[in-house]
Amino acid sequence: MIKKQKRNPWLWVPSLYVAEGLPYVMVMTVSVIMYKRLDISNTDIALYTSWLYLPWIIKPLWSPVVDLLKTKRSWILLMQFLIGAGLAGVAFTVPADNFFKYTLAFFWLMAFSSATHDIAADGFYMIALDDHQQAWFVGVRTLAYRLAFIGGQGLLVIYAGHLEETTGNIPYAWMITFFILAGLFLVFFIYHLFILPRPKQDAERKEDFKKFFADYFKTFVIFFKRDKILIIIGFILLYRLGEGQISKLATPFLLDGYDKGGLALSTSEVGFIYGTIGWIALALGGILGGFAVAKQGLKFWIWWMLIAINLPDVVYIFLAYTQTSNLYLINACIAIEQFGYGFGFAAFLLYLIYISEGKFKTTHYAIATAFMALGNMIPGMISGWLEDTVGYKLFFILVLISTIPSFVITKFIPLDAEFGKKKETANV
Repeated sequence: MIKKQKRNPWLWVPSLYVAEGLPYVMVMTVSVIMYKRLDISNTDIALYTSWLYLPWIIKPLWSPVVDLLKTKRSWILLMQFLIGAGLAGVAFTVPADNFFKYTLAFFWLMAFSSATHDIAADGFYMIALDDHQQAWFVGVRTLAYRLAFIGGQGLLVIYAGHLEETTGNIPYAWMITFFILAGLFLVFFIYHLFILPRPKQDAERKEDFKKFFADYFKTFVIFFKRDKILIIIGFILLYRLGEGQISKLATPFLLDGYDKGGLALSTSEVGFIYGTIGWIALALGGILGGFAVAKQGLKFWIWWMLIAINLPDVVYIFLAYTQTSNLYLINACIAIEQFGYGFGFAAFLLYLIYISEGKFKTTHYAIATAFMALGNMIPGMISGWLEDTVGYKLFFILVLISTIPSFVITKFIPLDAEFGKKKETANV
């Protein structure tokens, strides 16, 4: 068999980034829906699923290993195999008596494998394509990643909801859903085994470990020595403080019965809301945010984007107090919130790029995104306990109040007025 150094990127870029997005959405979003349907408390759901952010937080610490050992192609294949094994493990253990701790263990396997897959896939993309191809396919990889979200928190959740309704057996419905995903990752593994190219730059590395790690840790020192670093870190941690709480409790709120203060939606209805209407609004907000910054710069828009990511949280207060059953109104409210989040998150990602500029921008961006994940994990961990203590109505009010510190610290962050103008920036 001829081992091709190059292949048409259309053969592997879309499939690689669908495979990158699916495990993330399963670990971060679908796990919450599944546990809620299996009657796990909001306190436990928020606490334990928030811990699953940890691999993405500490990802920069083991990224050198992916560079030093074997090839990125080998890491991609190994991680896809392990992700598939994790999905199968969830499927096998969902019907068990102690399903919560067993499935969490397999979600941990998926989380670490997915975070490592991110490192390898993004690195492989940069060495397998030349500069022109990287620029041309960046939109393709972003779309593929987002399609994984539609498939994961949309179509698959709708399918799981359909099985719940037709079989009347909730554990069985989720077992079948995860078996399908495990089969899909077996297909990804086999397909990429034959299709992924073998670029010369992806040869096994033979660097001096001592020198490599010395240089690597030097980049950490440089990052933490930058001007106003404590304000920068504070801004990263606080910018999504409200969203970090909402992201863990929004779905349980939609699924909980009226007697518990929720909206009593079905699993399929939640899948439709977030996988179609919500995703479209999120994408439109992100696109508009990028266009806005490109025209007038990040500093001009930062305050409006801060408002956009936080103020729409008021729709949850409205829904909690009205407990409306009108699906059109519910969809409209979620669309408003998701659009605001997409618009506001564009500013956040661009600021992470801004503070990462320089010789070590790859590592510095990884550090910045690690703090971003930490800013989501910590508020997410306590959000379930808080809601169980005060109820949905007061919880959503407190979430809105908790966004005030992000407005205060934004006044002090360093930001060049020209940054973002007439520049094209893309992220997955």
